[in-house]
Amino acid sequence: MDFNFPTWIIFYISVPLFIFILAKSKPKFTPSIPSNLPKSYPVIGSFFSIFKNRDRFPQWSSEIVTSTPTLTFPLRFTFGRTVVITANAANVQHILKSNFVNYEKGDFFKSHLKDFLGDGIFNADGENWKFQRQVSSHEFNTKSLRKFIETAVDFELSDRLIPILQNVAAEKTVINFQDILQRFAFDNVCKIAFGYDPAYLSPSLPQEKFAVAFEKAVKLSTERFETFIPNFWKIKKALSLESEKELGIAVKEVREFAKSIIMNKKQERSSLESVDDLLSRFLSSGHSDEDFVTDIVISFILAGKDTTSAALTWFFWLLSNHPEVENQILMEIEEKSKSESVSAYDEVKDMIYTHASLCETMRLYPPVPMDSKAALSDDVLPDGTIVKKGMRVSYHPYAMGRVEKVWGEDWEEFRPSRWLERAAGSENWSFVSRDSFTYPVFQAGPRICLGKEMAFLQMKRVVAAVLRRFKVVPVVVEGAEPVYITDLTAKMKGGFPVRIEERNCF
Repeated sequence: MDFNFPTWIIFYISVPLFIFILAKSKPKFTPSIPSNLPKSYPVIGSFFSIFKNRDRFPQWSSEIVTSTPTLTFPLRFTFGRTVVITANAANVQHILKSNFVNYEKGDFFKSHLKDFLGDGIFNADGENWKFQRQVSSHEFNTKSLRKFIETAVDFELSDRLIPILQNVAAEKTVINFQDILQRFAFDNVCKIAFGYDPAYLSPSLPQEKFAVAFEKAVKLSTERFETFIPNFWKIKKALSLESEKELGIAVKEVREFAKSIIMNKKQERSSLESVDDLLSRFLSSGHSDEDFVTDIVISFILAGKDTTSAALTWFFWLLSNHPEVENQILMEIEEKSKSESVSAYDEVKDMIYTHASLCETMRLYPPVPMDSKAALSDDVLPDGTIVKKGMRVSYHPYAMGRVEKVWGEDWEEFRPSRWLERAAGSENWSFVSRDSFTYPVFQAGPRICLGKEMAFLQMKRVVAAVLRRFKVVPVVVEGAEPVYITDLTAKMKGGFPVRIEERNCF
């Protein structure tokens, strides 16, 4: 029997108490702290400011942290919780590399995602994380990357994405390009993780059960981090209320489907010998526990599902407003595709200008705007910030892409050339990388993203295939800009409606 206890009753019981506390309290003020920091009160911390900016938290916190002298500030949450938010590259290097052993995902993060991710690499620390990373690393060698581009990605392009775009162009209809790119990425990452093709980008654009359940599980898991009362979601889970009841159903669907794939893979002895996907690799390593292996593949699907599609969505939006960049990319595509003997892998891996354009896109719109670690013991960051045991430190890639001292006064501009230079006497571009602590879009240190190169290759292949044939034209009110929102990864609010136009130049 469902116990339908209305959670709003608890909220309304709590409100008078906090109003009383607010009336009797004065905001904390420290003269040395910048005045634009959100006001903080006993018990409720900066709840009012956080609640007011809950739909634009990355943007709001970026505005604050980039205005501070050390690019770091403490944000007070309810019941005494403090999170240190930093856009300081020295601090990022400290927590992700120099003092790596002192900063983990932590119990707070892991408990919120435990039902969905279990002990998968995205939600793991210590020896468990080391083992998963070691085994997974073999999936990202040059041979595997080449095969991925020339089989999985090219099939998805030639048999699904391109025909869909041709049809949209012919019928002059409008599509949600963000949804299309998410489907494309979902098919590809499932092939890598499971060796399974969900065909989510089939012409009918089906509501594939596994994909829909996965998306719902991501959204509802994220909502656990947004509760006013810490761990209130645990009460809702115990009573099977509202979003927690929905999350339980979605997680069950995802895990049952994943386990069915694992069982089939176990029975296919030949697939374990070929070791063509992540699942086969873990099974062949001797780990047959279904829950553990399920955790691993779900984490990898999460890591690859929305990150590349988010980057590409914002890339095509920015390109539509910068025709000079689009023309440069078209010239590069034409140059790289002149030789018929060049493989798809070799064609895209040396697309320098396109690579720079993607880096510039993710500087402005990183797929993961913030990430946090928990301190295992007291520490002091390089800028002098004191971190107490158990405190969380969040580094802020979204804000770090907006630091004027690093990117210059024109940091707001989409300018791929900031990543490029020409050698003396040469007309060819060479790529100028930034260290991963200044530009931590793919994390940094020991936990730097294993799939970084795969992501770039996939994105460049999509860019080349799409722009060679089509022009992507956003359908927006003149002067309007899309809104950057986030759950576990970033998205464009309301999708990305576009028209597709055939090109005649190739």
